[in-house]
Amino acid sequence: MTSETRSGASRHYVLAAGGTGGHIIPAFALAAELHQRGHHVALITDERGAAIPGKPDYLTAHVLPAGRFGKNPLAWPKGIAAVLEGRRMALRLFDAFAPSAIVGFGGYPALPALLAATSAKLPSVIHEQNAVLGRVNRLLAGRVDAIATSYEKVDRLDAKHAAKVHLVGNPVRAEVLALREQDFPAFTEEGLLRVLVTGGSQGARVLSEVVPDGLAMLPPALRQRLQVTQQCRAEDLEAVRNRYAEHDIPAELGTYFEDMHERLADAHLFIGRAGASTIAELTAVGRPAILIPLPIATDDHQAANTREMVKAGGARMIRQEAFLPKELAKQIQAMAMNPSSLANAAHCAFNCGRPEAAKDLADLVESMSGIDLMDVIRVDAAAPPSVARVKGRASATGAERDRAA
Repeated sequence: MTSETRSGASRHYVLAAGGTGGHIIPAFALAAELHQRGHHVALITDERGAAIPGKPDYLTAHVLPAGRFGKNPLAWPKGIAAVLEGRRMALRLFDAFAPSAIVGFGGYPALPALLAATSAKLPSVIHEQNAVLGRVNRLLAGRVDAIATSYEKVDRLDAKHAAKVHLVGNPVRAEVLALREQDFPAFTEEGLLRVLVTGGSQGARVLSEVVPDGLAMLPPALRQRLQVTQQCRAEDLEAVRNRYAEHDIPAELGTYFEDMHERLADAHLFIGRAGASTIAELTAVGRPAILIPLPIATDDHQAANTREMVKAGGARMIRQEAFLPKELAKQIQAMAMNPSSLANAAHCAFNCGRPEAAKDLADLVESMSGIDLMDVIRVDAAAPPSVARVKGRASATGAERDRAA
């Protein structure tokens, strides 16, 4: 049943997100769900966010000023001025668009919109994609009406806000979520081992340097069955191509793959960074992984993102200082020498997924505007770790429902 049927009215919502894929992709997923329910949605972001591929045609992007606050206090006045100007512009947008609620996804471009929501006394929600509450969301946590999280344990989330915390997961793209219905690709002792390697703009170089040599150190029986797809920086492509050629390992390289979801569907093993969207997609599809957290990530949030998946047995985490060819080969052998071990890891990753994230987040957002809260999962500190509270009754998390099935 759609919210439009339940409420009898189409409503307006404003989503505010920073200009990175980690912030924007969940916003796109929520926009699609709200649009499907008959609502109208607008997006506030910066120029980077407005240019990210995948924005639905029905989602109008509004670029607002958003100051940044680094370590240099001399730059703060300029940042404050930008935030105040962005807040004024957001208020004008709210007057024209008349939103029922504002949803922030973190990042500095979300700050003016959420401050404007407080000023206009509009209901507001923030969504945290990582296992560590981000800086902007920490600033806003005390002001908003609800906090949606992607993990049961979120560092730097003050216990005094526990009453308004809801565990929903991290929404992923529809084309990725659809892969959840497909089985893990067959992997046998004689078949190909398809490895997908991605690193993102800040971290691909170390993968380009380590992964080819690490794969070359695998036992011949495993190395000869490799088929690699790797995303690289443009300046690294030729060197990586030469390394794979020297090792006689077939590899398809590129700076960007438009059909990344299809490559993920075919992959037996993922090697890469531990960004929030990456983890959400791996667990949505059920793909085992070797994760190398970005060491300069704020508050070491990428390492925190790996905790749940590693504990469940769906991934292995290697710190970058220990990410050497020999260590990589060792971890791959531990996961892939026995076909059943890789399939078991895939199942464990699958059980960590929260496929209803977009729907649960949409339910929460609708509840802010007077529509009954239906299926949103609320974290309850008094409940066992595997149990959450839904509107006063106990309910298994998405992961627990999968395990029970």
